[in-house]
Amino acid sequence: MPRLRTYLLLLCASALLLLPLLAACNATEPTPTNTPPPEPAPTYTPLPEPTPTNTPLPEPAPTNTPPPEPTPANTPLPESPVEREALIALYYSANGEEWNNPWQSGAPMDEWHGVTVDSWGRVVELQLSGNNLRGYLPPELGNLSHLKVLSLSVNQLSGEIPLELGNLSHLKVLNLSVNQLSGEIPSELGNLANLEDLILYDNQLSGKIPSELGNLANLESLSFRDNQLSGDIPAELGNLANLEWLILWSNQLNGDIPAELGNLAKLSLLRLEDNQLSGEIPAELGNLANLEVLILFGNQLSGEIPVALGNLASLSYLWLDDNQLSGEIPAELGNLTYLESLWLDGNQLSGEIPAGLGNLTYLGHLLLGGNQLGGCIPRSLENQLDSDSDLGGLPFCFE
Repeated sequence: MPRLRTYLLLLCASALLLLPLLAACNATEPTPTNTPPPEPAPTYTPLPEPTPTNTPLPEPAPTNTPPPEPTPANTPLPESPVEREALIALYYSANGEEWNNPWQSGAPMDEWHGVTVDSWGRVVELQLSGNNLRGYLPPELGNLSHLKVLSLSVNQLSGEIPLELGNLSHLKVLNLSVNQLSGEIPSELGNLANLEDLILYDNQLSGKIPSELGNLANLESLSFRDNQLSGDIPAELGNLANLEWLILWSNQLNGDIPAELGNLAKLSLLRLEDNQLSGEIPAELGNLANLEVLILFGNQLSGEIPVALGNLASLSYLWLDDNQLSGEIPAELGNLTYLESLWLDGNQLSGEIPAGLGNLTYLGHLLLGGNQLGGCIPRSLENQLDSDSDLGGLPFCFE
C-alpha cells in the first residue's frame, strides 16, 4: 500500500512538470515586427475609366428625313399618260409602221427611237429626222409640255403646222425643214419665249410671216427659205436682239427691206435673195458690225449702193447682182478688208471702178458684167481674182 501511494505521488509530480511545456507548445506564433500593416480601405470612390479614343461615338439622331434612294437603273421611269398618248397620236398620224425605226408599243417611251426623257420620265426631245414620216402633225404634240427639241426634218410630212405647238413653252429648237408642209405659219409660234432655232425651210408654206415672231427674244436663227411666203418682211423682226441668222430667200416676199433690220447687232448672216423686194437698200444695214454675209440678189431693189455698207468690217460676201441698182460703186467698199466675193453684175451701175478696191487683198471673186461701168480694174487684183470672175470687159489698170 505505501508503495502504491508513493508511485501515484511521483506520477502526479511528473504531470505537473509537463503542463508548462505543453502550454508553450500550443501558444500562437507572434506577428513578425517587420511585416507591413494591411492597406487601409480607400476613403473615396475611384473615377470610371475614360472611353478609349478608338471607340466610335454614337451617331447623332437625324434632324430631317433622308432623301429617297435613287431609282435602280433597271426600274422603268414613271410616264405621263398624256405624253404617251401624244406620241402614239404622232405614230398613227405619220404612218409609224413604215418608219425606218418604228416604235414598239409595249416598250417604255425612253426606249423609243428618237425620244429622250429626263430624270422624271418627261419627254424633253423628239428627234425623228430622216425617219420616213408620212402624213400630218397631230395637235396632240402640243401636250408635250416639257419638250425642248422637236426635230422632224427630212421626211414627207404634209398638211399644216398645228397651232398647238405654240403651247410648248420650254421649246428651244423647232426644225420641220425639208417636208411638204403647207398653209400659213401659225402666229402662236410667237409664244415660244425660249425658242432659239426656228427652222422651216424647204416646205410649201404660204401667207405672210407673222409679226408675232418679233416676240422671240431668245431666237438665234430663223430660216424660212424655199417656201411660198408672200407679203412684207415684218419690221418686228428687228426686235430679235439675239438673232444671228436670218434666211428668207426663194419666197415671194415683196415690199421694202425694213430699216429695223439694222438693229440686229448680233446678225452675221442675212440672205433675202430670189424674192420680189423693192425700194432702196437701207443705209441702216451698215450698222451690222458682225455681219459676214449680205446676199440680196434677184430682187427689184433700186437706188444707189449705200455708202454705209463700207462700215461692215466683218463682211466676207456681198452679192447685190440682178437688181436695178444705179449710180457709182462707193469707194468706201474698199474698206471691206475681209471681203472675198463681190457680185454687182446685172444692175445699172455707172462710173469708174474705185481704186480702193485694190486694197481688198482677200478678194477672189468679182462680178461686174451687165452694167455701164468704165475705167479699169486695179492692177493689184490681177493675180488674185479667180477664173470665174466677170470684169465686164474692163482692162486692168497700168501702174
